[in-house]
Amino acid sequence: MNDNKKLTHSTNSTTVADLLERLLDKGIVISGDIRIRLVEVELLTLEIRLLICSVDKALEMGLDWWTGNPAFDSRARAASALPETGLEERLQRLEAQLKKLPVIEETHP
Repeated sequence: MNDNKKLTHSTNSTTVADLLERLLDKGIVISGDIRIRLVEVELLTLEIRLLICSVDKALEMGLDWWTGNPAFDSRARAASALPETGLEERLQRLEAQLKKLPVIEETHP
């Protein structure tokens, strides 16, 4: 059998950069569940969700878990490095009140 089919090549190909731009613009969700059961008793459940999108798209969807997290937000990291003056003052007041309390000595028979 001699097939006269020719291979056709697309001249309108998509580059990796175009594909990545489209992926980040639209986003993609990959999800899966793993369940381990033994005699109708569920021993372990893993729910895995992976979301790939741009930061703008994530904010549009209401996802902003990285804001306020010192590991990802430099402003939050700087704020967490500052001492809590209110807590320090409260601690000093409590320590001063403890020093004013009378000492009760226990006697053991």
